[in-house]
Amino acid sequence: MFHVITILLALTFSFLKNQAEKPEVKILKSEFIYETAPFPSCHASTLLETEDGILASWFGGTYERHPDVSIYTSRLKNDTWSTPEMVADGIENEVFRNPTWNPVLFKTSQGKTILYYKEGPNPREWWGLYKTSDDEGKTWSKAIQIPPGMLGPVKNKPISLPDGTILYGSSFETNGVWSMHVETTNQNIQNWQKIEIDNGAFHAIQPTILSYPNGKLQLLARTQEDVIGTTWSSDGGKTWSTVESTGLVHNNSGIDAVTLKSGLQLLLCNPIKDGRNKLSLMMSLDGKNWEEIHVLEDQSKGEFSYPAIIQAKDGTIHMTYTYNREKIKYVSLTLE
Repeated sequence: MFHVITILLALTFSFLKNQAEKPEVKILKSEFIYETAPFPSCHASTLLETEDGILASWFGGTYERHPDVSIYTSRLKNDTWSTPEMVADGIENEVFRNPTWNPVLFKTSQGKTILYYKEGPNPREWWGLYKTSDDEGKTWSKAIQIPPGMLGPVKNKPISLPDGTILYGSSFETNGVWSMHVETTNQNIQNWQKIEIDNGAFHAIQPTILSYPNGKLQLLARTQEDVIGTTWSSDGGKTWSTVESTGLVHNNSGIDAVTLKSGLQLLLCNPIKDGRNKLSLMMSLDGKNWEEIHVLEDQSKGEFSYPAIIQAKDGTIHMTYTYNREKIKYVSLTLE
């Protein structure tokens, strides 16, 4: 009897401890960035906090892969999103253009805003480009091509390491084989270098980066193996472990994650094996044990995919995602 009581008390304590650690999600805003736009289809949004509001970007056009697909931006300022503005396209000459893909916004330590994106007929033949802005994304430079053999961030935001190195989660799709790796530059987007990762038994792409104390880093990525894959670095991104499963069931769609100032890790993903009709916010303290803390979408059908997530200076969390390929939905929240 004594042992039974001890076990029950231990289980009760564990339950209460977990309940106390689970934050309360408070939704501040949930809305579409636009109601009407000059394009019928959209996908692959990205977010950045600027001194002049929250900047969002995505690609839009007739449909994914159509040559008219271009990169658009909108800014949340004074509680209102601006009209979507086209800021990059794949026009090569008067008679030929390529589709563009997967914008990624980032700000360097010097305050320069960078817009990375892809151009090309498909993800197996595309190449990386970027534009820079000195006015928080109001105007942009001409496109600069990333050196051959590099792609830059394929979907998710890079991070700046303590020594100033920018670390990019990247990946290739070659002859049906998916593999992720990382790339690095300095803050001037120069001196590109590629660091290989052993993908092991996994076909993984589009990694997102989480950081921990003492230079420890983690990549999470979509895979063809019905789970989210992960790899770890204990030396600031110079070397990485072989990719393994997180145990998180997933549908092989884009994900994104962020390390909060508190050290808490947040992950946005589709925690289902098939379909894209459920989108959840997950939480972890160690990057290994994940708990669902909020469900953004859970419908019988539909597509809610390719999320982006950031934390602003005031601690609020901002998220966007594709809503049925027709709109970009925006959600902001706090954890209390």
